This record gives sequence, structure tokens and C-alpha cells, in this order.
Amino acid sequence: MSELTDIKSLEYERLQDFVVNVLGEKSFRVGQIFSWLHQKKAASFDDMTNLSKDLREKLKSQAALTTLAIEDLQTSKIDGTKKYLFRLPDGNFIESVLMTYKAGTSVCVSTQVGCAMGCSFCASTIGGKVRSLTTAEILEQVYAIERDTGERVSHCVLMGIGEPLDNYDNVVSFIRLISDPRGQDMSERNITLSTSGLVPKIYALADEGLAITLALSLHAPDQGKREAIMPVAKTYEIHDCIAACKYYFEKTGRRVSFEYALIADVNDRDEDAAELTELLRGFPCHVNLIPVNPVTETGYKRPPREACVAFQKKLEKNGINVTIRRELGRDIDGSCGQLRRKKLKGTD
Repeated sequence: MSELTDIKSLEYERLQDFVVNVLGEKSFRVGQIFSWLHQKKAASFDDMTNLSKDLREKLKSQAALTTLAIEDLQTSKIDGTKKYLFRLPDGNFIESVLMTYKAGTSVCVSTQVGCAMGCSFCASTIGGKVRSLTTAEILEQVYAIERDTGERVSHCVLMGIGEPLDNYDNVVSFIRLISDPRGQDMSERNITLSTSGLVPKIYALADEGLAITLALSLHAPDQGKREAIMPVAKTYEIHDCIAACKYYFEKTGRRVSFEYALIADVNDRDEDAAELTELLRGFPCHVNLIPVNPVTETGYKRPPREACVAFQKKLEKNGINVTIRRELGRDIDGSCGQLRRKKLKGTD
């Protein structure tokens, strides 16, 4: 028996080829099926009621329709943030977070099961990478949350478990599908991709012609300190990362964000602020300070609030555009990878 086609992962032109040349259907069926997949978020082929029974049976025999099961759901009593633990079709687990802002609802999605980057402050990387997600599995995090809440998601952040640029083709396909006006029609400007700094892939992404925001996980102002926090820095030197980000800005016109996890007595000192200022001087960017989430396995601690504000003011005084990230879901497993980690360890 031949392998089933992962139909939700097909961009419009590839879906057209599948429907017309493989299924032998009329081309008008392409728009109908695409709408069921990406507008109406159908969870089964039987939901596609304006298709003939014969076509639905044909789809069942030749295509797979990926859906995710909600394994666990935590809702913050403070701000309503929802953290989902999804079970994938193969039994693996990933996390997604639904956050509500004045500008709309945003979903933070995972792109891999586990992560190979090894960042020392992150629970997602403990245990390494299992595999990359398919395009459909990334999309389905948004669609499953929309089905669960009945709310439309307007923003998406690729900042959950995994390194998006280590799953380059599927992530780019996800962006094209979720922004397709015939489907979800999410504005590319409402999509942010966070990377630990895979330099060649940043250059490639800049040339894709997308209007998304790039966020670089910087987390240190110099090479030595960054290597200690992020092993990937041993492969991609800090100034090479900054050069790639400048290229991204030049090609897209989109301001780059730099994520900086503030870790007490590691990267939050006066000299760190001074070095960070020099590193970014003259680059029209934004620094997002993130008080680190305590992770049992690392022993890292977040600086007190006043220390975070002081670090922010030092950067602002030197002309750096900077904010301290608003914390959502503080009373649930907010740190990326923690809910999955609990599941794998069998703890509540």
C-alpha cells in the first residue's frame, strides 16, 4: 500500500496537482478542499459536506488529515493564558500557548519534538531533538486551538519547542499556508520567527520574500558568554549572527528583535549592558528582555524586578529600543518545554 499524502501540508499549487492529477477531480474542487482545510478547519474528511461521498472516500483512501489531540490544558487564573499539551499522531508530545493581547490573540507554536540546540536555560532541549514537525503539525496547533476556543487567532510566534530554522522547509511552507488569503489569511506582519542563530538559514529566509519578523535569541553580549549559554554559538559566531540579521533587515525592511534572557549574575551586569550597547549600536532593532524562567535542571535564577528595570534603562540611555517582556501565565508551566517535560517524567 502506498503512503498516504499529507494533504494539510500541501501549499495550494501542490494541492491542485494532487486533486487534479492524482485524484482525477475537476479543478474547482481544489478551492473547496483548501477552504475546508484552512478556513473551516475540518477535523475529518466527513466534515467536508459539499464534497460528494465518492470524493470523500477517495480522499480517505489516498490522503491523511493530520489532527492533534489535547492531552492536557492549563489555564492561568491571572490572565487567561492557555497552555496546551498536544499528542501527535505518533504519540509524541508538543506544547503551544494561547495568549490574549489588546491587538488580538496570539499562539506560540512548536516546530520540533524536543530541540537539538542545547540552550542551557531552556527545558525544551533537555533530552535532545526527537524529530521535526510536519507543516500540518505546525498548522494544526493553531487550528486545534481555534476549534477548542471558538476564537480566531490573529498572530503567531514560532518560539515554542524546537529551532524553526532547523526545520526550514516545513516552517516556510507553514508561513505561506497560514498567510494564504484563500485560507487562514494571517498577515505575514503578524508572524514572528525566533531562531538561536543558524546563520546560513537566516540569509536564506531573507531571500524568501516574506514580511515576517525575525527574532534572534541573543542572550549574551559577547562570544564567550554566549557560547556558555548557547552551544550553537560555537558554530555561528556572534558577529556573524548580527551581520545576518542586518542582511535580513536590508532585504525585508523588517526590524529585527533580539531576545535577551536575563539571568542573575550571568548576563545582567553593568558591563553586559555596555557590551550589548556596542554590539547593536547604529542598528535599528528592538531588544526584548526576558527575566529567565527558573528551570529545575539548570539552577538559573531570574534577577529581581528592579535589576531588570535598571538593565533596561542603561540600554535606553544609549539609544537602544528595549522592553521587558510582559509575562503571561505565571501561575502555569510558562517556561517552554516544562509541561511536556512533566508528562515525559510522569509527574503532575
